[in-house]
Amino acid sequence: QVQLVESGGGLVQAGGSLRLSCAASGRTFSDYTTGWFRQAPGKEREFVAAITWSGSITRYADSVKGRFTISRDKDKNTMFLQMNSLKPKDTAVYYCAGANGFTPSTLIRAFNSWGQGTQVTVSS
Repeated sequence: QVQLVESGGGLVQAGGSLRLSCAASGRTFSDYTTGWFRQAPGKEREFVAAITWSGSITRYADSVKGRFTISRDKDKNTMFLQMNSLKPKDTAVYYCAGANGFTPSTLIRAFNSWGQGTQVTVSS
């Protein structure tokens, strides 16, 4: 059973930056992909970014391309989401998720492990 623990959320002004972390444990990760999703109040959970454990493939939602960067530290079994130029519409609970396989998916149903979520609030 994979455990995923997020950290790094908080309150920031529009235009600011935050870095989220996701620590993974419970298995070997050579054939694993991880991703970030977010859910704003009253809205469905949506894909943000994903990365293979090797780091060779990344995918981003159009709404965050050029502003967010996903990365991972294999030695520490940790994934990161660097968020720059934040906007009020980025306000949401951000979830780390994991899936078996070598191709990062954008689909919620592809991910079978989830963290507890971390709140990101961007003020205008």
